Amino acid sequence: MDERRQPFMEHLGELRIRLRNAVLALIVGCLIAFWFAQPLFGLLARPLQVAWVQALHRKLAFGFASLTEPFWVYFELSIYAGIFIASPVIFHQLWRFIAPGLYDKEKKVALPFAAFSGIMFIGGALFCYFFVFPAMFRFFLSYTNQNIGALSGVFSFTHTDVTSGALAIEPALFMQQYLDLTTKMLLGFGIIFELPLLIFFLSYAGLVTHRKLWKFNKYWIVLSFIIGGVLTPGPDVLSQLMMATPLIVLYEASILIAYIVTRRREREANEITASSA
Repeated sequence: MDERRQPFMEHLGELRIRLRNAVLALIVGCLIAFWFAQPLFGLLARPLQVAWVQALHRKLAFGFASLTEPFWVYFELSIYAGIFIASPVIFHQLWRFIAPGLYDKEKKVALPFAAFSGIMFIGGALFCYFFVFPAMFRFFLSYTNQNIGALSGVFSFTHTDVTSGALAIEPALFMQQYLDLTTKMLLGFGIIFELPLLIFFLSYAGLVTHRKLWKFNKYWIVLSFIIGGVLTPGPDVLSQLMMATPLIVLYEASILIAYIVTRRREREANEITASSA
């Protein structure tokens, strides 16, 4: 009985050590990020600042609805940034825990898989930051209008107002709302950029093939827009479209990856069969 329990207790002890090290790294990362919370928020707001100046020709200024809002925004941002800072240590501790239970062939795949997983996630977030945010912010800020009641050149009127005076639409942005919007978008794009890696893992395990993926292609286009509507924080069509388009492109690329992996696996199986015959 003790011989059967000892390995399990050793695994629990190893898990406790790895969790402790990961949590300590996360705490250190959060403390470092909190020290630079204000510049980090400024970096996060830069795409909006550029679009704001181009659209409104004035300086961007955030508001806050309560006295404690800036502190909690910086605190929440430091947690997100702390996870990124501590991610190499966290993934290393995870690898140290699962590596002893893997075969040599599985280790050769698992380590690059973990490395590329982080690269693809960061790549998706960077794609959102540099390409999606500028286009999305320019589109939404275009609704700013100094007088939404003005009719010019409509129904033979040279100029008239449907209101008694100018009725303007002016943006008033709050820190917490902007943080919620941007972090959800960054997280969503980071997740969808993991799709080729997921397809590679499934095709490597023999669970899917390029033939099955190609048959599911037409359904995936519809599913991409549904996923885009779920992952984007707002109900607007633009955000949904900008997330659905990379999903479709990444799925097509995944079919190519599955084709390469499946053909290689089938060729190795044929060689084994031919050599044993």
